[in-house]
Amino acid sequence: MMMNTNDMFMQFGSFLATIMFVKAMYEQYLPHQWRDSIRSFMYRYTERIVRFFSPYLHITFEEYTGERFSRSEAYITIQTYLSEKTSDKARGLKGNFVKDGKALVLGLADNEEVTDVYQGVKVWWTSHKSFAKSQTISFYPGMDEKRHYNLTFHGSNRKFVTETYLSYVLNEGKAIKIKNRQRKLFTNVKEKSGSYFSRGSLWSHVEFKHPASFETLGMEATKKNAIKNDLLRFRSAKDYYNKIGKPWKRGYLLYGPPGTGKSTMIVAIANLLEYDIYDLELTAVKDNTTLRQLLIETSGKSIIVIEDIDCSLDLTGERSTTKNEKEKDNEGEDDKEKVKKKMKDEGESKKSEVTLSGLLNFIDGIWSAIGEERLIIFTTNHIEKLDQALIRRGRMDVHIELSYCCFESFKVLADNYLDVKSHRLFETIKGLLEETKMNPADVAESLMPKSLELDVDACLENLVKALEKAKLDDQLKKEKEEEEKEKERKAKIEAKEEGKEEQEENANENKTKSDE
Repeated sequence: MMMNTNDMFMQFGSFLATIMFVKAMYEQYLPHQWRDSIRSFMYRYTERIVRFFSPYLHITFEEYTGERFSRSEAYITIQTYLSEKTSDKARGLKGNFVKDGKALVLGLADNEEVTDVYQGVKVWWTSHKSFAKSQTISFYPGMDEKRHYNLTFHGSNRKFVTETYLSYVLNEGKAIKIKNRQRKLFTNVKEKSGSYFSRGSLWSHVEFKHPASFETLGMEATKKNAIKNDLLRFRSAKDYYNKIGKPWKRGYLLYGPPGTGKSTMIVAIANLLEYDIYDLELTAVKDNTTLRQLLIETSGKSIIVIEDIDCSLDLTGERSTTKNEKEKDNEGEDDKEKVKKKMKDEGESKKSEVTLSGLLNFIDGIWSAIGEERLIIFTTNHIEKLDQALIRRGRMDVHIELSYCCFESFKVLADNYLDVKSHRLFETIKGLLEETKMNPADVAESLMPKSLELDVDACLENLVKALEKAKLDDQLKKEKEEEEKEKERKAKIEAKEEGKEEQEENANENKTKSDE
């Protein structure tokens, strides 16, 4: 028995020595190119044989596809899904901070495998990373190293995985990405013809951080709830918009005097829906073509804002005016005024050539159907100056008037600024608000504590004084206006009497001449 064991070990040693000898001869005398070819050949056909007999199927998702200049959307979405759903099952993880470093997101480490189960079907995800053998320097990401995800599943579940499971993964990944993203505030970059920037993005951005919400908005509760309900209904109305055959977008027009909270309302809407904001400055847009390009570069779940639309461009008149019509309108002006106006028009044309027609197409033309889940908001202090074609229903679907502060709005502001819901001065303030006009911004400034120590009585008394002063100013203004009207009336009467006297004198002179 002992001899048999020794013989066995001796035979095994001889076998290992033979293998080592063959390996040494293989590496020493076989060219490097042949070795790679043989290795590749053996791996390829061995893998095919294994796959032929294996009941499992594989799907590969590459990080870069095509020209590899941009990452695959499918790869990014799968990466997000796996980070959220399977990070508690993986043994190897890698971390990354999002949202200004306040949240830690864990993901699969390279060459790590994890199991996922959906509706009783088990699948395996593997993250792979390999390095390219090329020694050339790459100026594009992903050229020196290759990453991909490999999905493995039983062949009997092929239809379920390709039709149901992958759709679930992509939808969940997009939802997680939106939840974890840092929202941004964009502004359009003025194009410089022929420069490098003209070939880059037309938008620049900063992180969007603003605490305004509907709860802190100084507005009547009924009106506030109606706006919130409309917004929430829009956010979940994708299927409805597809059913009626309209792009998934909605227009809002905010109008009212300055200081009534139009900009704050926009921020509150963005925070409620968790949308990005694109603040579009029309005077920096070169022409209608650039305006369309700006629209193309906006993303879904966003708000496109044009503030003070009545002041942005000359969009208050007709859609087009011919050169002959302009010349006829200028016939009554002297040469100096014509030159000045021509120079001014040329200067404005150099700044922007956006027309009303181009803006209308931007809002609800063919190009407006690009992208989904988007709000377009205009603000103005003078709604009467705007062309009706610009603000009709269908373009600006919801018109919201933000007016002077009422008592209901004041109570919201008092609760926000002073943490009081009732006070002995409330009735006095209510009466003053009914008799005079003060915008919410001025009311809020009066309620703002002037020192570190909160003095509710002092703040409310400051508001009472401000309202009484505004009331007195309004009375003086009305009296002054009445005096001016009285002066105009007397001037008209005097002019009329003088005209009668002149007529009588002329009549007497004519009579005298006729008698002579």
